[in-house]
Amino acid sequence: MAKRDVVFPAGRQALYERNRYSPAVRSNGFLFVSGQVGSREDGSPEPGLEAQVRRAFENLNAVLAAAGATFDDVVDVTVFMVDPQNTFERIWTVVPEYWGEAPFPNITAVGVTWLYGFDFEIKVIAKLPEGQAG
Repeated sequence: MAKRDVVFPAGRQALYERNRYSPAVRSNGFLFVSGQVGSREDGSPEPGLEAQVRRAFENLNAVLAAAGATFDDVVDVTVFMVDPQNTFERIWTVVPEYWGEAPFPNITAVGVTWLYGFDFEIKVIAKLPEGQAG
């Protein structure tokens, strides 16, 4: 197997190394981004649901930017929510701040019981712009 073409956002490499995963991997013109949560620089959860969702998107955007991409390049989204019956509407008030204009990427939303102390996680696949395919 070829060595993985890993993308690290600035300032968070130690956090990823400590947890033993790559934030994103480039492959065949795509960027596969690991689930991003609303974690602060030290890895602790951002307090408050809406603030945590915003931080998750900011962390995601930092990974995309490190690969020369933006959310406009995202083609596939998976979100995980703890207690979606009670949190979905609150989460979805924040999403339009980051989602951009139509046409939108596809999405799969999954309700879960545990996210390592977080309430929201977003995982994406992006089609890298020409020249950024790695």
